[in-house]
Amino acid sequence: MSTRFEHDDDGVVVIIGSGAGGGTLAHALARKGIKSVVLEAGKRYALEDIENDEWAMFEKISWLDERITAGPRQLTETFPNLPAWIVKGVGGSTIHWAGVALRFQPHEFRLHSEVGEIAGANLLDWPISYEELEPYYVQAERHMGVTGEASGMPLHDWNNNFMVLAEGARRVGYEKLRAGPMAINTRPYDDRPQCMQAGFCMQGCRFGAKWSTMYTDIPRAEATGYCEVRPNAMALTIEHDERGRVNAVVYADAEGKLQRQRARAVCVAGNSIESPRLLLNSHSALFPDGLANSSGQVGRNYMTHATACVFAEMPKPVNMHRGTTFAGIISDEARLDRSRGFVGGYTLEVMSLGLPFFAKFMDPANGGWGRDYAAILEKYDHLSGVWICGEDLPMEENGITLHDSRKDQYGLPVPIVYKGDHPNDEALRRHGQQQARSCYDAVGAVRVFDVPDFPTSHNVGTNRMSARPEDGVVNQWGQAHDIDNLFVSDGSQFTSSGAENPTLTIVALALRQADHIAERMSRGEL
Repeated sequence: MSTRFEHDDDGVVVIIGSGAGGGTLAHALARKGIKSVVLEAGKRYALEDIENDEWAMFEKISWLDERITAGPRQLTETFPNLPAWIVKGVGGSTIHWAGVALRFQPHEFRLHSEVGEIAGANLLDWPISYEELEPYYVQAERHMGVTGEASGMPLHDWNNNFMVLAEGARRVGYEKLRAGPMAINTRPYDDRPQCMQAGFCMQGCRFGAKWSTMYTDIPRAEATGYCEVRPNAMALTIEHDERGRVNAVVYADAEGKLQRQRARAVCVAGNSIESPRLLLNSHSALFPDGLANSSGQVGRNYMTHATACVFAEMPKPVNMHRGTTFAGIISDEARLDRSRGFVGGYTLEVMSLGLPFFAKFMDPANGGWGRDYAAILEKYDHLSGVWICGEDLPMEENGITLHDSRKDQYGLPVPIVYKGDHPNDEALRRHGQQQARSCYDAVGAVRVFDVPDFPTSHNVGTNRMSARPEDGVVNQWGQAHDIDNLFVSDGSQFTSSGAENPTLTIVALALRQADHIAERMSRGEL
């Protein structure tokens, strides 16, 4: 039986969310002997619940509570209630993520200093440097089992999908071609087996080869006796005392009953939509605009990466579905080089989509109909695909707001998720699409085509870090500028998006934050 803490125990850290940020933080604190209660809105899953079935797993694990997609992009029409594809369950989106584990580059922490002001963008340097985070990147890579130097595991073998793209990339002059780094075991590591190359990474790894807090950090934190995880516990508001320090979280349990958990400190790690939503919903007479929002920046600067999907039909079978979903990365374009007509960079990440998902995403507006559509599906085994993942400039108008009248099943205002492109994003995307086409043309593609935008899983930036309180929500430790015992522990604290997948950086920041919390507790400051 796992540890149970009383609702009136004011000595616990309450962590909201159990994914890359919350799950990692709970485990790190537990190893230091610090008590925590993790409130997870979704249910708990076991490895036996994971199915190699795209739509079955989408329905099972996705966060499908009502949300409103808004903004001048196709997604508003094709996915009006699914602005982002994230998980509601113990383990969060580490169940669903594809395992790509890239570090930010040093210049990406100081983008504003590197490029200066850009009209329409709300650029800001991070209040930390790459050099400060680098030791935690190493810790995170070892902790997660990231292939490469830190873990000692070799990178993955190249599958056919990556071989096709990589050969084209070589022919157009690219050199930085790697099958990783990924937090997917290439041999047994950390009591987890090696990858079976089944190709259903984004449905959850039924073998446990891919790192996920679902079956690593969460059960290990519970095993210490210092952590209690409460599934089906939807955080509704964070309360505070007369001094403005947070002291409790009100949540709805599995039966819909309201519960109140007292807290020594609160760490918000509910993803970049739910985290600002919770802070905004926690307004009070002392904080009329929401908690930690004296700057007015809670919910703003939403970033999802500037992305695009390009697929090619090859003369011979590729069978892209065999192997990891994201089987290789080309990083030559991740540099900062304004001569290309945009700031920031991007990676070309070879990807596969299972036939059910591919059929949906190929034609989300019309439901899949017509000769051309059928001809592409007939050649599914000949397809190779690449995903462009690029720097997405923060814009103050992109963000999360609360609907004036529509309420969800808990009686909370439904979140409106607004996202538009900066002209820089559009220029980067066009460049990436052209370069991907060039790679495929160089190896004799029969045809090359774009796949329309679909809901992203990279959601960052709505409670950003800043050196000055007036510019953001939290400081360099993820600690709220306004409230010293309130922390943000997920990707919403990102100041910029970088060109890299966010999960490794979220984990590194959580490990760093755990050290900071423990140090402050040892000094009697928390």
